[in-house]
Amino acid sequence: MTLSWEHHTVWARLWDEEADRMDHDVKASEATPPQRSSTNEGTASTPREEGKEPPDGGKNTTEGTANASPGGGAKKKKKPRKLKPNNVRKLRIDRMMSKAELARRANLSVLTIDRVEKGFGCRMNTKRKILEALGLSLEDRVRVFGEEE
Repeated sequence: MTLSWEHHTVWARLWDEEADRMDHDVKASEATPPQRSSTNEGTASTPREEGKEPPDGGKNTTEGTANASPGGGAKKKKKPRKLKPNNVRKLRIDRMMSKAELARRANLSVLTIDRVEKGFGCRMNTKRKILEALGLSLEDRVRVFGEEE
């Protein structure tokens, strides 16, 4: 289907009007200052500066929670993971193998190999795949990954 010249000009004019309207909306939103959220952001410091007490009576509503989400629900505090050093990187380098090559042989992602080498935990099946890709037996697990807890 081909459009006549009149159709083309009508569409072009509509397109330009829509672009102008969007530009106007953007400029209008830039001109108005952003509204403060109704969370506890800044409420504790501003009233105290004026000698007034905060609306919640000086109590911090997020006290005792690690990360209070804006939705009101509190998230549990995440414990930092303890990294367990292992010998995967040393054994890989001794065999002159890149992370990509080890990942290919073990049928794992390079990201997984990187995380294991840094000491993050992994599944038993992942350990088995890494041992086999390095040409080691399952009895070498303790030598590579250390004792299990």
